[in-house]
Amino acid sequence: MRDDHDTGGERAVAAAPVLSPASSGELFETWRNLDVPEGWRTEIIGERIVMSPPPGHAHNLVASRLTKAFVRSVPDDWEIFQTAGMSVSSHGGLFVPDLLVIPRDRVPADTSPDPVPAALALLVVEITSPSNPDTDRISKLAGYARAEVPLYLLVDRHAPEEPTVSLYSEPSDGHYRRLVRVPFGESLTVPEPFGLELDTSDF
Repeated sequence: MRDDHDTGGERAVAAAPVLSPASSGELFETWRNLDVPEGWRTEIIGERIVMSPPPGHAHNLVASRLTKAFVRSVPDDWEIFQTAGMSVSSHGGLFVPDLLVIPRDRVPADTSPDPVPAALALLVVEITSPSNPDTDRISKLAGYARAEVPLYLLVDRHAPEEPTVSLYSEPSDGHYRRLVRVPFGESLTVPEPFGLELDTSDF
């Protein structure tokens, strides 16, 4: 399902030059203390704090269908989050993916204010929005690969030729070595530990 009136997007609210470890910490503290409108997401991407407004209904429907698909295929002791912050580098990068699948015993304690280290995730999902698709295609792809997230699923509703779903796997040396891409309407195999045949016809 494609909707060019999706309200998703991003707004950079702070910028910085190349960050030293100290200034990375300052940026993280700024992120932590922001007064963010309800439903907005705030991330640290490319050494900027980026705020994204709530996405449109088409975006949310894809996220809902993906959640239902994964709920049917994951064990009870795995969790599926839609608002979890993830640290993706030692230099302060912090993403909030559309979906995160992680074993419960890898989730920090309830009292911890820190984001989840991305390397603890089993799979992350991003769904592109019309105003900022290259953030998911380029910036987040690179960040997840460097963090060695095992599986990155990109639902690109705004791909140039036709909507596609891409599954990146086998991270090594800051890159994913394997890519499987299908157009909307075709099924996509999500490998073990999921063993899921993902139907994209409703996207």
